[in-house]
Amino acid sequence: MVGTESVGRRGRVPHPRAASGWDITASAGDIERWRDEAGRLVRGRGGDADAVGVIRLGISELLSNVVKHAGDPRCRLEVHHVGATVRVRLFDRCARVPVVTVPDWDAEGGRGLWLLREMTGALGCTRVPDGKWVWFAVPLGDGGS
Repeated sequence: MVGTESVGRRGRVPHPRAASGWDITASAGDIERWRDEAGRLVRGRGGDADAVGVIRLGISELLSNVVKHAGDPRCRLEVHHVGATVRVRLFDRCARVPVVTVPDWDAEGGRGLWLLREMTGALGCTRVPDGKWVWFAVPLGDGGS
């Protein structure tokens, strides 16, 4: 299972200082657009190439999961800058909490959240009355110091 708000390798993620957000109707054809938008935003906030790459990968995974599993493509994507960290969170209307397991290396899919968890400082999920927020946090890197 993905952790809750207070669970992650580096503990609780602080309240966001600067945020950008978009209400999206997720579709496979638009994922690249949102990857690019968030990448530019993180780069503009001082994120290095590694941070931008992980942010882009994570957004692809979260939006792909909405398209494949949520049943309702309406979602909200937010990017928060908190000190030397960027926190990305995505709200969808599916109450089912994602489960992160060691992937079957012979399968064609099922690695995304596991890989994201391994690459980020924190990954979690918070249930809310109308669905859930899935989030991850990434250090800005050398560019954010």
